[in-house]
Amino acid sequence: MTIPQSLFSRLSACILLLVLGAPAAAQSYEQYQARQAAQAAQSSAQDTASQGQGQGQASAPGFVRDTFKSMTGTSLEDVANRAAGISGGPQPNPQPMQLPAAQGAPASLYPPSRMFGAQLFNGHFAMLNGSGFNPDYRLAIGDKVLLRIWGGVNFTDTLVIDSHGNLFIPEVGPVQVAGLRNGDLNQAIRGAVSSTFRAGANNIYATLDLAQPVKVFVTGYVRNPGLYQGLASDSVLSYLDRAGGIDAERGSYTVVNVMRNGKVRKTFNLYDFLLSGQLDLVQFSDGDVIMVQPRAHVFSADGAVLNQNDFEFPTPTVSLAEALRMARPTPGATHVSVQRRQGLERRTEYFPIGQAAEVTLEDGDTFTVTADRYPGTIQIRVSGAHSGQHAMVLPYGAQLRDVLPMIQANPLSVMDAIQLFRKSTKEQQKRMLEVSLNKLEESVLTARSATSEEASLRRGEAELTLNFVEKARQIEPLGQVVLNGKEIGDTILEDGDELVIPERTSLVAVNGGVLFPNAFSWQRGLDADDYVQMAGGFTQSPKTSKVIVVRQNGEAVNAERAGAIRSGDQLVVLPQIETKSLEITRALSTIVYQIAVAAKVVLGL
Repeated sequence: MTIPQSLFSRLSACILLLVLGAPAAAQSYEQYQARQAAQAAQSSAQDTASQGQGQGQASAPGFVRDTFKSMTGTSLEDVANRAAGISGGPQPNPQPMQLPAAQGAPASLYPPSRMFGAQLFNGHFAMLNGSGFNPDYRLAIGDKVLLRIWGGVNFTDTLVIDSHGNLFIPEVGPVQVAGLRNGDLNQAIRGAVSSTFRAGANNIYATLDLAQPVKVFVTGYVRNPGLYQGLASDSVLSYLDRAGGIDAERGSYTVVNVMRNGKVRKTFNLYDFLLSGQLDLVQFSDGDVIMVQPRAHVFSADGAVLNQNDFEFPTPTVSLAEALRMARPTPGATHVSVQRRQGLERRTEYFPIGQAAEVTLEDGDTFTVTADRYPGTIQIRVSGAHSGQHAMVLPYGAQLRDVLPMIQANPLSVMDAIQLFRKSTKEQQKRMLEVSLNKLEESVLTARSATSEEASLRRGEAELTLNFVEKARQIEPLGQVVLNGKEIGDTILEDGDELVIPERTSLVAVNGGVLFPNAFSWQRGLDADDYVQMAGGFTQSPKTSKVIVVRQNGEAVNAERAGAIRSGDQLVVLPQIETKSLEITRALSTIVYQIAVAAKVVLGL
């Protein structure tokens, strides 16, 4: 290509400066090239804008071309191409091959695996190096040692172990340290210095500043086989992590070989590190190979274990006791169910956990640990108006009559209105409410309209109804079991039951669809309508409102059949629900009633 005149002039001047030994010639080649290329690019852009295409161009004389190439190793055309942003042509002083650095492949690139050990490789080991103090590290050629001497002689410098394995200390000479343990370095140098400076009292401090960088091959069943750079003191986990970790679907976590010159130097079982914290250190050299073997045999653990994973074992069989040691059962585990998957027939075996040493597992077997504990006792709580203990432990199958004599009533206890709250009842009430809400939601969403006006009305009703459904789903039932009649003593208690002893009161509460919900003093002879009037009357028409009387023991009855109002009763006025669909109206009314009884909450549209 032809070179712009301005760029040619600048390059020629640079060559003259190089020949005459100007200060620019003393600069490093990289600094010189970067500065000249930037100036050439700027000048070329200005010339192009002012003179247009094809103007101010000339050919570089052969002398300039040859002299520049002989001094820099590249041609004027290549420099001009780079200055103009044009790729192509050989690059001067090419950089050495960039080995994979310490960053590993992000863990998010790989799907989660059940294989025990896959959690090891997420990039953390790759970001660390073995620069910490390792007393058993053997010093090697290329290692850097920080040496400080003070006292009779003062000296501080970082020395490199030369090709003969020596550290050359001024006025002392070479000291052989290659192959020496890191923990013995300080003493060896102290002896060499003391033999030279016998008359002076010298203090010696020597420490390994930086281990020799090495390049190690990582291959076999890893995600990214290749050549990786690190330190000789790095752990095998660091190199594996730089290679993306072991392939969880194919690679072995129990047989990882470190090889040198085709021979195995060390075999690692990474389960020893995960389960026992044991990981031997090995000193790497250039060209060492980390070879991950193929996965051998696998069993799977589930149930009451801390490690619900797939586990590898190198031998054809493994004892169930050893498998449980790796899976780590929870304290309450009692039995193990083993599913055999060999051959055409699938078999299941069941063993007490104490017989685990007598059972063997084969490749593909799965075991599930269970806690087959049968309840011997139950615990209940007693709260409310009483003076006794609040927690009781009873035999399994105990009845309410076993507890009543143990309750210490006080003057305000209402023993004939005991309330029982049960977790299983609460869950059942929640499920029943959810079924009703799902049916209501389905009815609203599938309702059809004959005209556009009707469709518009239904749309508004549907929004209100769906909002009601969302609010109703947030309500938690109380789980109360209504105890009434003469047979309450036969009620069988469950673990976690709570007995509440109501406190005697002289009030009657009125809430729901009244103007002024409140609590009023109980008066003999007054009925439900009287108390509603005391609360300001119905918010809707009395003919469309429904009043429920909730007794202290949790029993709910219609006010028309409740008879006399008792002290401690609660009057709940339910709103009248009206929609265009009879089916939806009936479903809404049922749900409102369920919520009022189960949660003592009045919910309306």
